[in-house]
Amino acid sequence: MSNHYYSNRPDVESNPSKIQHVGRGHTFTLETDRGVFSKSGVDFGSRVLMEAFQAPQIDGDFADVGCGYGPIGLTLAKAFPERIVHMVDVNERAVELAGKNADRNGVQNVRIAVSDGMENVPTGLAAVITNPPIRAGKETIFRFYQQAYERLLDGGELWIVIQKKQGAPSTKEFLEQLYSEVEVVEKVKGYWILKAKKY
Repeated sequence: MSNHYYSNRPDVESNPSKIQHVGRGHTFTLETDRGVFSKSGVDFGSRVLMEAFQAPQIDGDFADVGCGYGPIGLTLAKAFPERIVHMVDVNERAVELAGKNADRNGVQNVRIAVSDGMENVPTGLAAVITNPPIRAGKETIFRFYQQAYERLLDGGELWIVIQKKQGAPSTKEFLEQLYSEVEVVEKVKGYWILKAKKY
């Protein structure tokens, strides 16, 4: 399992490289590496999610859960400079890269930490955004959604990207048991953007 990106310490040898990423009108230079998710470029699902996201109409921080080397969290931090974005991942290599990428791109309104799920994320959030680690298993990612609910303010929202074939319908059913309102915001090439609102 430690070869996989959903590992605390990937044991594949480090071989960093840089990519260019454009998100919400901002251009980033991002360092990636072996042993992290989507190392060769920002994946399609993440790009759809970051462009679809709309900030809830309440004050509060955001959290990017499973931040990887940082494309979603850094893009949203740049797009919403008045918000703090907590970026967390279980993968230590990914978290180190996210910190470097925040510095490299001059993004200061982020707090980056190693975290199993949302253990190291504060409460009182306005939004949680995640491209969940599907290969970690349903039990793990459903725990993310439960933890998000516990940390969101009333009026806060959980935003998820997930492919239909990887469980989008069952994810929606699970969210409907927890959240007051669940909506499919967008469907693109088999990817669903789900928004779950807490009242």
